Amino acid sequence: MIRYRLPLAAFLFAAACLFFSPSAAESGAGAGDAALRKRTIDRFSNAAPGQWGEAVTGVKTRLKSSDRVIALTLDACGSAKGMGYDARLMEFLAREQVPATLFINGRWIGPNRAAFLALAANPLFEIANHGRMHRPASVNGRSAYGIAGTRSVAELVDEIDLNARALEELTGRRPRFYRSGTAYYDEVAVQVAEALGEQVAGFSLLGDAGATYSREQVREALLSARGGDIVILHMNHPGSGTAGGVIDAVTELKKRGFRFVRLSDMELTER
Repeated sequence: MIRYRLPLAAFLFAAACLFFSPSAAESGAGAGDAALRKRTIDRFSNAAPGQWGEAVTGVKTRLKSSDRVIALTLDACGSAKGMGYDARLMEFLAREQVPATLFINGRWIGPNRAAFLALAANPLFEIANHGRMHRPASVNGRSAYGIAGTRSVAELVDEIDLNARALEELTGRRPRFYRSGTAYYDEVAVQVAEALGEQVAGFSLLGDAGATYSREQVREALLSARGGDIVILHMNHPGSGTAGGVIDAVTELKKRGFRFVRLSDMELTER
């Protein structure tokens, strides 16, 4: 059961992702491995989804462990109002040797290239795929929080694979994990991602509600963590309460005997 549902403020934050200037990434549509693209489109072109949400069939929402272990995952969404970089948060994690998985949207890299490359070079952090244009993962145009999803298998393949290839070009490593914009999927979209070599990573604990929580709310959310939780947070809103709440909570969680891991350090499970 995913805890801490999104409040209205988080809805408004997510909706802000609608308003962005076209980026160079858009010109890459249709590029990539043509054979893989065609094979994937052909395989799923007639599939009809029956589910829609954050935890549909195939989405991995927890670590397969009941030990006191937590995975922090940090999204960089790349909307017009979300191009910032929370240096305070990331410097704290690096200083305290707290590993994390960073889900990077293609649009965010442009204005944050130096920070991105430094994070990618730090073995504490692993780079994951947050899509080319931060769109909900749909094969028929479903939307979430007012953001239109990909309208077809072809659009979804480009959303996932073009960003994965861009990240691989910059880091030398193809990302293992994918999280869609808004973290919404249909179950066919999850299968498409898997066919492209991407494991879909959801979450079991909402850490900052799209960077809308106050410092105290972030702290309270994280201190409710149980062993095996995957926490979703944001690293692209330096003016939010995320950094302060994480700093407060991580210190306390360590005292409680919790340790932190990257997603690739553990096996993941759906529930």
